[in-house]
Formats: sequence, C-alpha cells, structure tokens
Amino acid sequence: MNSEQIQNFLDKNVDNRNKYVKIQFQKRDSLHGLFLTEARDFKEMSAKNFWRIVTQKNLDDYSVSKDLSLSRLFNGSEITRLSVSNEF
Repeated sequence: MNSEQIQNFLDKNVDNRNKYVKIQFQKRDSLHGLFLTEARDFKEMSAKNFWRIVTQKNLDDYSVSKDLSLSRLFNGSEITRLSVSNEF
C-alpha cells in the first residue's frame, strides 16, 4: 500500500474506540497493532511510507510507559490489507 492509502484508512477507521489494526503483509504473517500517529517523527516517516507500530505483545508495556523503543518501523509497501481489529 502507498502512504496515501494507509493514511486514508487511519483517518476514516481509527479512533479512540477502534484504535487497533490487523495488518496483513505480502511476505510475513499478519499482526495486530497500534499505529503511533502521535509520535514525534510521524510526518517524516509516513511521508517515506514507513509506519511506527506497537505490536500486540508490547501493547501493555507501551500503554504504561509510552516508550517508542517498544514500537517497530514497517515499510508500507509490504502491507497488503488493513482492517480494524477487535481482538484486544
């Protein structure tokens, strides 16, 4: 997906109630996570089609500490599909 498609999905579908996303990739297993749209480097990274995501296994720690080192950067061109996740 390109950065406009991902940003459009986030704008339309992600809010305080539905903030977790199922992310499907071309060459790896899908994962559930949280896009960090409030991160200080969000605009810079999203312009390059890189997205900072906290995966499901780190969500509890992130919700307490807000530590960006718990997130990972993913290339948007590897993402094939996004959907709102209810598995949390």
